[in-house]
Amino acid sequence: MSQEPVRDPSGYETVRSVDPAVADALEDELGRQRDTLAMIASENHVSEAVLEAQGSELTNKYAEGYPGERYYAGCEHADTVEELAIERAKELWGAEHVNVQPHSGTQANMGVYTAILEPGDRILSLDLNHGGHLSHGHPANFTGQTYEVEQYEVDPETGYLDYEGLRETAESFNPDVIVSGFSAYPREVEFERVQAAAEAVDAYHLADIAHITGLVAAGVHESPVGVADFVTGSTHKTIRAGRGGIIMCDEEHADDIDAAVFPGAQGGPLMHNVAGKAVGFKEALAPAFEDYAEQVVTNAQVLADRLQERGLEVVSGGTDTHLVLVDLRPSHPDTTGKEVEAALEEAGLVLNANTVPGETRSPFNPSGIRAGTPALTTRGFREAEMERVADLIADVVEAPDDADVRAAAAETVDGLTDDHPLYE
Repeated sequence: MSQEPVRDPSGYETVRSVDPAVADALEDELGRQRDTLAMIASENHVSEAVLEAQGSELTNKYAEGYPGERYYAGCEHADTVEELAIERAKELWGAEHVNVQPHSGTQANMGVYTAILEPGDRILSLDLNHGGHLSHGHPANFTGQTYEVEQYEVDPETGYLDYEGLRETAESFNPDVIVSGFSAYPREVEFERVQAAAEAVDAYHLADIAHITGLVAAGVHESPVGVADFVTGSTHKTIRAGRGGIIMCDEEHADDIDAAVFPGAQGGPLMHNVAGKAVGFKEALAPAFEDYAEQVVTNAQVLADRLQERGLEVVSGGTDTHLVLVDLRPSHPDTTGKEVEAALEEAGLVLNANTVPGETRSPFNPSGIRAGTPALTTRGFREAEMERVADLIADVVEAPDDADVRAAAAETVDGLTDDHPLYE
């Protein structure tokens, strides 16, 4: 009886030779990214160096524990990589202690909650419809199922965070932790005011900078490091590093945070992702990254201004960050965000439908759209290109069912992607 030979690990098999179906999907995805404009605010295009690190041999290594204190042998090189990621993160954000092991921003938040809360403790956070995040206490998320949650909102007239309302809610609710940060809030967060509210009720302050890690690192957004008790973030959005999460805190909380991440909330770290974080952090320490972050914000502001010139309602009247939130109800009351999302995707502009303050529809078919500029800025887009992109969005919003309008937009997108190639 013949036997299948054992695969030689020294061989250099390709995905194509082993699994053509997956190879086809990967090639199609590369083509999709090259040929469309990525405007989902939580997405970016990492460098080929980060891609290489994330596809490295560290995929094979279990490294439960922390540098110098691993559960398994053979972790000396994993230690080097994690230590590099930690030290670079400390330099980028000025934190005393950094944990780079969380698998995502949500896992980073879970690590903090596990460290400081007991089931049934109280969280005060921004309402999802007003720009908050699922992991800040939504009933469908573990936070809403484990803790008692109250939420604050933005001012319905201005679209800005209602800090006075936040403080009043904190005083009546008496939370154990106040969460600042967002997934769809276009203005700079005044972390000092949130911290004052937390101190007034003897609560912790967790600042979730998932979307703005890069903007904070570059100094184009106020930093909560040294202000809030805990800072969490994602490492693949505006910071443009390996996919995952991060926790930063003062040294006094270091042991509790590390124990909460491992073994408290997760097992072995994804060391290939940690390698991607280390490489991306090094790239972000270069002077050019500050120019990039500044252009991200400038591009978002140009996008917001032009959309308003075209008659669309931009929540809060503009943006200080990398994202623009459009409320379709004033200008197009019968058009939903999902309709616009689908029409724009057909034209090659990929963004997402999003809830807006005072949402009157379902979160699955909301009244707004959210557009971000990190990935376009990575491709080299500047003000002129952003005005063209805004016009394409406005054209499609005006006539989402018009195939000719979508085709014309798609032709313009083809020209823009040709002028700004990706991974070539």
